[in-house]
Amino acid sequence: MDQYIGKLLDHRYEILECIGIGGMAVVYKSRDHRLNRLVAVKILKPELANDADFRRRFHDESQAVAMLSHINIVSVYDVSHSDGLDYIVMELIDGMTLKQYMQKRGTPLNWREAIHFITQILRALGHAHSRGIVHRDIKPQNILVLRDGSVKVADFGIARLASAAQATLTQEALGSVHYISPEQAKGSQVDGRSDLYSAGVVLYEMLTGRLPFEGETPVFVAIQHINSIPIPPRELNPDIPPKLERIILRAMAPDPEQRYPTADAMLADLKEFRKNPDGAVPGPAGPGHESGEVEEPTMVVSLADLSDAAQAVRGQSASQSRREGRRRFDRDGSRSDREQEGEERRGIPPIAYAVIAILLFVGGIIFFAVTLFSQDRGTQQSSATVPNLLGRTLEELEADPSILGEFTVEVGETVYSEEYADYEEGQICAQTPEADSTLPANQKDRVITVTILGGEEDFYMPAGDQLIGQEATEIIAMFQERGIIVRQDREYSSTVSEGYIIDYAPMTGTLLQEGDEVTIVISQGPKEEPPITVTNFVGLHIDQVRDQVAGLGLTIGTVSPFYNDEYAENVVIWQSLSVGDEVSTGTVINFQVSMGSAPEPSVEPSPGASDPIPGGTQDVNAPAGTSTVHVDLSPYEGTVEVRIEVGGREIYDNRVNAAEVGFLSQPVTGTGTQTVSVYINGQLMQRYSLTFGA
Repeated sequence: MDQYIGKLLDHRYEILECIGIGGMAVVYKSRDHRLNRLVAVKILKPELANDADFRRRFHDESQAVAMLSHINIVSVYDVSHSDGLDYIVMELIDGMTLKQYMQKRGTPLNWREAIHFITQILRALGHAHSRGIVHRDIKPQNILVLRDGSVKVADFGIARLASAAQATLTQEALGSVHYISPEQAKGSQVDGRSDLYSAGVVLYEMLTGRLPFEGETPVFVAIQHINSIPIPPRELNPDIPPKLERIILRAMAPDPEQRYPTADAMLADLKEFRKNPDGAVPGPAGPGHESGEVEEPTMVVSLADLSDAAQAVRGQSASQSRREGRRRFDRDGSRSDREQEGEERRGIPPIAYAVIAILLFVGGIIFFAVTLFSQDRGTQQSSATVPNLLGRTLEELEADPSILGEFTVEVGETVYSEEYADYEEGQICAQTPEADSTLPANQKDRVITVTILGGEEDFYMPAGDQLIGQEATEIIAMFQERGIIVRQDREYSSTVSEGYIIDYAPMTGTLLQEGDEVTIVISQGPKEEPPITVTNFVGLHIDQVRDQVAGLGLTIGTVSPFYNDEYAENVVIWQSLSVGDEVSTGTVINFQVSMGSAPEPSVEPSPGASDPIPGGTQDVNAPAGTSTVHVDLSPYEGTVEVRIEVGGREIYDNRVNAAEVGFLSQPVTGTGTQTVSVYINGQLMQRYSLTFGA
C-alpha cells in the first residue's frame, strides 16, 4: 500500500488515492478538511527528496506556478514543506488529458475542434510567458480537457523562470522527445518560442492523428527534430486547409527566429484563419513518419547521446526519406515494390509450392501428436493429499521443505481472534484447502493459502473520514478504552456542528500505544455575532445606502426601480426591514428606489375620426405593422402582476414569476404611432411611443 494514503499533511490535507506519477513527483487526490473540498496534492518522490538539485527544481516549480493565475492554467492553492515532505496543493480537475481525448476519438480531430483546443493552450502560454515562465514540457498528456470542453495546462514539472540562470541546461535537454523543440534537444537556451514549437507539434498530432517524428529510441526522435523536416500535414489529412497547414509549419520552424515570436502572434493568425479559412498566411513556413503514440514520461536526453546518435539518425532519416519517396512514387502510378516482388515470385516453379505445402502438413500432424502424447503423460500423475499445516510456523516450513512436498504456500491474512485460542502467535491457524483433503490428479495448481494468528492488534490513528464530522464524545471514548490520552482543543466553525470534530493530530496511520497522546479539535459551532439594529435608509441616495449596508454587515438583495413623484431619482423610497429590527450578520435587505416622475407620453392621445384608437395618432394611409413590447422583470422577485396598454388598449394582463420569465416580450399589432404604458403591481413603470409599419 502507498505509504502516504491516509496521511494528514499539516493537519489539513488528507491523502486519499494516487492519481498520477510524474518525472519528479506523485500526485494524489486529497481532501482539504479546512475548506471541505477535494484537491490534488503533488509530493516530491522519496528517492529524490535528498537530491539537492531535484529539490531545487521542485522549489522552482512551486514558485513559478504560484505566480500564475489564468482560466486555462491549473490553479495552485498552497505550497508547503511538512513532516519532511515538499508538496504543492492544486486544483483537482474533473476531466481527461488531451491525449486520452484523442485516443477516445480514435480519429484525427476536425480543424474547428483542434483550433478550439490550441487557442486555449496558447492563451495559457501567453499568460505564463508574460510573467517570464517557460513551460518546457507542452504535450497532450499535460493538457487537461474538462467536461465543458475548456482546457487547462497542467504540470509545470520542469518550468523555469526565464530570467533564472540556465547554465544547467547546457548539459541536458529536458522534455518529452516527441514534442521537444530543436533547441531543447541541443541543450541550447530556450524561451517562449520553444513552447510554441511544442504547441505546433500538438496541433499537428490533433489534425493528422500522427506525430511528426518517430524512431527506435528517444535519442533518434530528438535528433530528427534537429535535422529532419516533417511530412506536410495535408499529405496525411487533405481536409486540413492550406492556411492552417502554414500556421502549423511556421510554429514548428527549426529556427526559432522563423517561428511566431509570441503566443499572441500565433493566436492572431488563428483568429484570422477562422474568419477566412481559404486565405493565405504571410510569413515563413517552418518545417514525418508513421506514429503509434504511447504515453511517454518526461525524458532526460544527454548531449553526449545526441552527438553519438546524430550520424545514425541522419542515415535513418535519409533511408526513411527514400522510403517515403518510394511510397509517393507508388501513389503516382509507377510500379511498387510489391509488384516487383510479385514478379520475382512468379519465377518460382509451381512444384516447389506443392512440396512446401506437403512438408507443412506433415509437420503439423507430428506436432499435434507430440503435444497430445505429452498431455496424456501429464494427466497420469498421481492425486495428492493436502498436508496438515495447522500449528506450524512459516519458519518451520522453510526449514523443512518435506512438510509441503509438492505443494507451495501462499500467506493470506493475519487475524486477531479468540476463535483460535488453541494456537499461539505466529502459528498457522487456518488453511485452504483443508488438511488431509485430496486433490485430483489433473489439478496442477497445488497452492495452500494459510492464515496466521497475530498477537495483540496494533492500533493506528484512524483516517480523516472516521474522525472529521464525528461526535467527539464517541471518539474520545474509543481512544480512552485503549489507554490513549486525549487532549481537546475547541474552535468556532461555521460548517461543523457544535460537539463534532473538525481536526486532529497526529496524522492518519500513526502507530498509537497505551500512554500516547492525541489531539482532537472540537467545534464550538459558529461564532455568535451581536445582533445588528436596522436603521432608516428611506430618503437616502442608493449609493450612500450601499456603503452603510456593507458597514452594518447586511447584504443588499434586490433594488427595484419605481416611478415616484415625491422622491428624486435614485433615492430609496422603501426598505424590506423595518427600522429598529435586530437581525444577524448577512441578513438580506431589499430596496425600492425612485425613478423620478413618470414621463409624459411623447404623442398625446387625440381621439377622432382620423384617430379611432385612443392614446395615439393614426395615418389612414399608414400601413399596419407588428412590433414587440419588452419588459425587463429581472429586478423583481416572486410573482408580479404585469399589465401592458398600447394606445389605451390593454394587450396583456397577467401574474408571472419574475425569476422564471426574466424578460417578457409581448407582440402587438397596430398602425401609426401609439403610446405604450407598462404597469408592475399596479404602478406605472414605463411610458413611451411605438411606431408601427415604419
